[in-house]
Amino acid sequence: MTVPLAPRTAPRLPFGLPPLGIGTAPLGGLFEEVAEQDAAATLRAAAAAGITYFDTAPRYGHGQAEDRLGRLLEPAGITRPVISTKTGWLLRPRADGSGTDVVPDWTERGIRSSLESSLERLGRSFVDILYLHDADAFADEVRATAYQAVRRLRDEGLVKAIGFGMNHSAPLAAYVAAYEVDVVLIAGRFSLLDHDAMGTLLPLCAKNGTAVVVGGVFNTGLLADPSSDAMFNYRPVPAQDLARARKCQSVCEEFGVPLPAAAVQFPFLHPAVTSVVLGCRSAAEVTANAEAARLPLPDELWHRLAEEGFVPAELLEERAGG
Repeated sequence: MTVPLAPRTAPRLPFGLPPLGIGTAPLGGLFEEVAEQDAAATLRAAAAAGITYFDTAPRYGHGQAEDRLGRLLEPAGITRPVISTKTGWLLRPRADGSGTDVVPDWTERGIRSSLESSLERLGRSFVDILYLHDADAFADEVRATAYQAVRRLRDEGLVKAIGFGMNHSAPLAAYVAAYEVDVVLIAGRFSLLDHDAMGTLLPLCAKNGTAVVVGGVFNTGLLADPSSDAMFNYRPVPAQDLARARKCQSVCEEFGVPLPAAAVQFPFLHPAVTSVVLGCRSAAEVTANAEAARLPLPDELWHRLAEEGFVPAELLEERAGG
């Protein structure tokens, strides 16, 4: 099994979404700054690898990630990108001029202002996907104003598809159940170490025809390199999770497969998953991740990982039945 090369379209999604995308939080300085020349090289590597999908947000570097995409995509040779960005939070200049603060704003005016600012930074007249970003604790605001606001933006052609993006499966599933959603982005909850999205979210999206984009397949780096100084879900890795990751790595090594290849390709075992986005901060990371996505993996590996609890057995049963 390898990541499919052709764009995949879920019933609710009005266009084919590339199976592999770049998450741009690192280009906004997540964990450490990325120099301008390294950001440009990262996007050139994406072009060389045939990657055209980029996920971003105003909160990534207080607009820096969007700004870099807007300035650097075309020089990198990517003239027809697929871009998803997010809304629900505004960048508000500080009174002392020292920078900006990120504040929640789920009003229609706030949603529209956020998108307009994103489009200006991106240098575009529309984006392909607009997610309501980290709306976990804002169900009342989503119901009162935010969801209808993004629907109107879609009706106006400023976005092609709408959805929700967050790190927790349960509230995301609740939104999919309550609203017409084209696509969702779930980060960190569908990986070799975390199957939480299997409970309700993924079955519901499959039933509704909602496309699923999976981020965080390395769980903040642990499944890319299970070392003692790795991060796990944005925090230093606990000993028990490090041990699990190393066990998963050892199973992959039985088949001569690098752990990152299994981590990248795992989400595609579920039929609702349309795309995987991988955070990259360098050209080398882009190249390595693209190679991991395209490495042929034996079916026997998935069964062996299932025996150890890293792959839900029902996924393999569905594949065999299909």
